Amino acid sequence: MMKSLFIAEKPSVAAEFARALSVTGKRYDGYIEDEKYVITWCVGHLVTMCYPESYDSSLKKWTMDGIPFIPEKYRYQVIPSVKKQFDTVSTLLKREDVEKIYVCTDSGREGEYIYRLVDMLADVGNKPKFRVWIDSQTEEEILRGIREALPLSAYDNLSEAAFLRAKEDYLMGINFSRVLSLKYGPVVASALKKDFVVISAGRVMTCVLGMVVRREREIRNFVKTSFYKVSARLEGKEGSFEAEWRAAEGSRYFESPLLYKDSGFKKREDAEELIRKVSLDSEGSALIKSVSSKKELKNPPLLYNLAELQNDCSRLFKIDPDETLKIAQELYEKKLTTYPRTDARVLSSAVAKEINKNLSGLTRLKATGDFAKEILEKNMYRGLSKSKYVNDKQITDHYAIIPTGQGLNSLPSLSSLSGKVYELICRRFLSIFYPGAEFARITVTADIGGECFQASSKLLKKEGYLKVAQPEKNAESTQEGGSLAGVKKGDRLPVSGFDIKEGETSPPKRYTSGSMILAMENAGKLIEDEELREQIKGSGIGTSATRAEILKKLFNIKYLKLNGKTQVISPTELGEMVNDVVAASIRSLLNPDLTASWEKGLTYVAEGSISPEEYMEKLTAFVSGKTNAVKNIHNEFRMRSYLAGIKEYYRGENVPADTRKRSREHGQKRT
Repeated sequence: MMKSLFIAEKPSVAAEFARALSVTGKRYDGYIEDEKYVITWCVGHLVTMCYPESYDSSLKKWTMDGIPFIPEKYRYQVIPSVKKQFDTVSTLLKREDVEKIYVCTDSGREGEYIYRLVDMLADVGNKPKFRVWIDSQTEEEILRGIREALPLSAYDNLSEAAFLRAKEDYLMGINFSRVLSLKYGPVVASALKKDFVVISAGRVMTCVLGMVVRREREIRNFVKTSFYKVSARLEGKEGSFEAEWRAAEGSRYFESPLLYKDSGFKKREDAEELIRKVSLDSEGSALIKSVSSKKELKNPPLLYNLAELQNDCSRLFKIDPDETLKIAQELYEKKLTTYPRTDARVLSSAVAKEINKNLSGLTRLKATGDFAKEILEKNMYRGLSKSKYVNDKQITDHYAIIPTGQGLNSLPSLSSLSGKVYELICRRFLSIFYPGAEFARITVTADIGGECFQASSKLLKKEGYLKVAQPEKNAESTQEGGSLAGVKKGDRLPVSGFDIKEGETSPPKRYTSGSMILAMENAGKLIEDEELREQIKGSGIGTSATRAEILKKLFNIKYLKLNGKTQVISPTELGEMVNDVVAASIRSLLNPDLTASWEKGLTYVAEGSISPEEYMEKLTAFVSGKTNAVKNIHNEFRMRSYLAGIKEYYRGENVPADTRKRSREHGQKRT
C-alpha cells in the first residue's frame, strides 16, 4: 500500500501531526508509521555548509592569500551529531512505497531551508512534494494545513532567499572575520595584553555592536545642562494646584537668551528675578485667562509580533529576548498560542471570521475568562474584520501572536513565568475587542503679574480596554486633577507661593534587550511611539527568528554585556575595540540602513521581485571589494593610538595627553 510521508522540524511537532492524523502505529527509531502514513522529523538543522578547508586543505590556515574565499559551487555536509536521524529521513524519503511527501517544518524561511538542505543531500528525486503551512499546532489547524497544502515548488522563491541568506552570512563571516583578524588581531591583542585575538564579524552582529557602542559614546560624551523652572501655587475652589511658568508671546522673557527652551532659565538667579517681579506686579493673585477641556481617546494597541512581545517581556519581567522566544515557542508547541516568529501585528481576514472559536476557549481562563465571556455575550467581535486589527496586506508569512483558545489542559504544567507571558498575550488579544480609553485633559492658563502660568491634568473618564490590559501605572497620571475641575475663565485666585524646580538634561538611554530588538526591527531606529513604529516598518536588521540569537552570540563572545536585573546592554572593552577596527576598515558594516537593505533584498528574492543571480552578483562584489580593500590598507600603527584611548577608559592607565585627545576625536568620528 502506498503511503504519505510527513516531515516535521522537531519530534514534538511530529507527535502533534501523528495525533491529528490519528496515527496509532508503531514508533520506530526516528519515525512513526501505520498503514497509511509515515511521520518523521528533523532535529533542527541536519545539514550545514562546509568549511573552506573542505574545498582546499590549505585554507584551514588563515592567510591573506586565502581570501576572499568565494566558492563557485557551494558544498554542504551532514552534521555529524545528527547523522543517524539524517540517514533515517533520507531512507524514508526514498522508500518505494512513499508516494507523497508533506514538508511540515516550521512555516518560515529557516524552516524551508532546513528541509531543502535534506532534500538536496538525500537526492529525493521527483516524488510529489507538498508544503504544509500552519499558524498553530491545534488539530484543526494541522488538518487545514494538510488539506490546503500547496506544491513545494510554490515556495521556491522563499527557498532561494533562505539559501542566499546562508551564503551571505557564510561569505561575510568567513572573509571579514579572517581579514580583520589577520590585519588587526595582533593590534587588539597587544592592547589587551593577549597573545592573539580573533575578530568575529557578520552582516547583522557587527551592525548591532556598532549601535550599542555609538549609544554608549553618546552617553559618555554627554554634558549635562542645568535649568530652573518656576511654578506658582494657586488656591482653587476645589483645592490648590501648581501652574508652571512659560515664556509665551508677550512675556518680558519671550525669546530671551536667558532661557532654556521656553519654560526654564539657565541660571537660578534669573528664575529668582522672575519671581520677584511677578510677586510685586500680581499683588498675590492670578487671573484665569482660559480653561479648556479636551477629550482624548487611547485605542487598544495592535497585537503582538515577536519583537513587541520580546520588548514587553524585557520591560515587565526582566528577561532577555532569547528566553522570551523560548517561552513563546513552548506556548506554540503546547497549542496555546499561534506561531511566534512573526513580524505581523494584525490578523488575516480568514482568521477574523472564526475568531469566536478562540474567544470561546478563553472563557475557561481564571484571570481573563470573564472578559472573553463579555465579548461573546455582547457580540463585541462582530466588527473585527473592518478594524485596523485585520489587514491581509500587512501579513507576509504569519499573522500576529494570539491565543488559540486550545491547549488549556497544559496550563498547570507551565512555569510561573511562562504563565505570565501567556496571560500577557491573552490580555493584548482581548483588548482589541474593547473601546478605547477616554481621558479628559483640562488645561488652565493664568496671568500672574503679566506672565503666563499653565496647569494641566488628565482624568480617566472611561476605562475601555484598560480594564483588560492592566497597564502599569499611567505615566500621564492626573496632576491634582480634581482641583482644576472648579476653575473658570475670569476667576481671580490667590497665589500662595512660588517654587523653583531645578532640573538637568538627560543623556540618551542605553538599550535594553527589549528596546534593542525593536531598534533592530526598525533598521536601527529606537522609536518609542507604537503607531509610528508601524508606519515606518519594513526594513529591519535581521529577522524575528534570528534577532535574539544574534544578541546572545554578542554576549557569548563578550563584545556586549547584559545586566540580568535591568536587561540593560553595554559594550565591553573588547567590543569597543572591535567596533573601532571595523570603523577603520569596513565602516559600512556598522551602518543599520545598509544592513537592513540586505535583508530587504532577501525579501525581494522571496517575493520574486529580483532574481537570486542578481542578488548573488551584488553580494560577491561587496564581499570581494571590502575584503581586498582591507588587505590593501596599512593603518595598523594608527589603530594602536585609538585602541589606547579605549584601554585608558576601561583600565584608567596612564596614556599621553596627545593620545587621549586623538582617541577621543577618533571615537567621535567613528560614531
